[in-house]
Amino acid sequence: MPSTVVHRMHYDKAHATLRIIFVSGMVYDYKNVPEEVYNTMKSSFSKGTFLNEHIKGHYAYEKVTDRSVHP
Repeated sequence: MPSTVVHRMHYDKAHATLRIIFVSGMVYDYKNVPEEVYNTMKSSFSKGTFLNEHIKGHYAYEKVTDRSVHP
């Protein structure tokens, strides 16, 4: 089932960075996210709920402004 919040996500294993591309077009990088957290999010029923409960407020983040950086 497609998420109503998360359009796409990408995990950079080398930097432990989880990039979330929202349906709104906003892009955020969450830093130092363990790969197992990413894998759990990938398999979760609701990506938006998982994001709110396990990512936001738990990991430092940075808003990405350059649209050319979409994976």
